[in-house]
Amino acid sequence: MAKPTILTCALTGAGDTAGKSEHVPVTPQDIADDAIAAARAGASVVHIHVRDPETTQGSRETPLYEEVVRLIDASDVDPVINLTAGMGGDLTLDPSSPRESLGRVDGTDLVSGLERLKHVEAIRPEICTLDCGTLNFGDGSQIYVGTPDMVREGAARIKELGVKPELELFDTGNLWFANVLQQEGLLAAPPMYQLCMGIPYGAPADPGLLNAMVNMVPEGTEWTSFAIGRNQLPWVAQSVLLGGHARVGLEDNLYLRKGVKATNAQLTAEAVKIIDSLGKQVATPDEAREILGIESTRPQGAGAAA
Repeated sequence: MAKPTILTCALTGAGDTAGKSEHVPVTPQDIADDAIAAARAGASVVHIHVRDPETTQGSRETPLYEEVVRLIDASDVDPVINLTAGMGGDLTLDPSSPRESLGRVDGTDLVSGLERLKHVEAIRPEICTLDCGTLNFGDGSQIYVGTPDMVREGAARIKELGVKPELELFDTGNLWFANVLQQEGLLAAPPMYQLCMGIPYGAPADPGLLNAMVNMVPEGTEWTSFAIGRNQLPWVAQSVLLGGHARVGLEDNLYLRKGVKATNAQLTAEAVKIIDSLGKQVATPDEAREILGIESTRPQGAGAAA
């Protein structure tokens, strides 16, 4: 029997998208409601950022994460919980005086790799993300900072916590370094890679490049790929056809089709249809846990009717 496809729904992200679509969840209740709806639509995993309810911008506040997880745990579904640990890596510079502007320009939120894991330490989710490199993140003067030393330190701490890291790989250099982390014994088996395509200026959403990156993934590694914007739903098929898992959600794309804004549940349902049309089955949350070697850390009774 073919291994089922793990389908992740990335619910809200940290981008400035709340004003672009009324469907982007902002409050802990909104985010939890979307997680529950996505799970009912077929998502195996829900990937969670939180936002400041007042400003709608991304947040690192542990109590916000705790409330989202509490609400999901009180529901009648039990998706695998995947918390971002990428917040706290943003450095924005003034290009005319970069040295003088270090830490002084709006948009900078730069803390240590261990500080980015405070909510993970408090909650102990089943999965958390680990961004594997430094990247020019979009146009302008913002950089995402993840040095090899910072990433190694984060990987070691995540392993100590017994959490599965999902390695976020934005280009081939990130993938190279993920393979080094495997060789150094910093990743519990099976490792979990995510190939992130189309984010300026990482790896472009090019099928040939995806194929080349998949060829770099070591045997025994579980991998997912996604693409942003209008490429999101077609990329579900692209990823599955190459033997990977899939991801959709409003973090990466706001539209169901041209001119029609989507909800997370709608994007999930469309992805389920695509995967089914390819003769594959979407993994249940428990099947996803088995594939990834995860022992559920959820409270006794989680997923039962409240």
